[in-house]
Amino acid sequence: MLKLMINMIDIFADENAEILGDQDSIAEAIALTCSLAKHLNQPSLCVRFADNDEVQQLNAQWREKDKVTDVLSFPMLDADELAALDDNNEEFLGDIILAEPFVREEAKRLHLSPADHALHLIVHGTLHLLGYDHIDDDEAEVMQQLENKVMLQLGLHQPYSFTSIDEKIVGNT
Repeated sequence: MLKLMINMIDIFADENAEILGDQDSIAEAIALTCSLAKHLNQPSLCVRFADNDEVQQLNAQWREKDKVTDVLSFPMLDADELAALDDNNEEFLGDIILAEPFVREEAKRLHLSPADHALHLIVHGTLHLLGYDHIDDDEAEVMQQLENKVMLQLGLHQPYSFTSIDEKIVGNT
């Protein structure tokens, strides 16, 4: 039996922003994140690159933080709906919005390419759509381990350094 796997991933940039990186790499990062985190092989979500003002407005409106940030995630599913997802998922996971100019500046400070940094933030945002969070230390460690694992499998930098965790991640690839 032939199984057709279609990722419904919309990637676009607003008028005052541009897409950082190529769309195939972005789609690959999302698909890998969904597969490793939830064994979900057909993700459906939207990635939008916006200007700093738009992201600051959204951050103020939805998080009551009147400042620009690198990435925002707007999940569409609650914990019960996420738990029910399987390989045949047709649910829209939500939206990820990156502040393209802010991401460029952040990448420069971190000595990363804007495209690679954007991929990390998209992985981070995708994990938020899948129900992961970093509010407490235990949740943060789980989320950061997954981010490192995805980035390692993509052949990119690992954003977090954990000596003992890195060994576990490398052993699980």
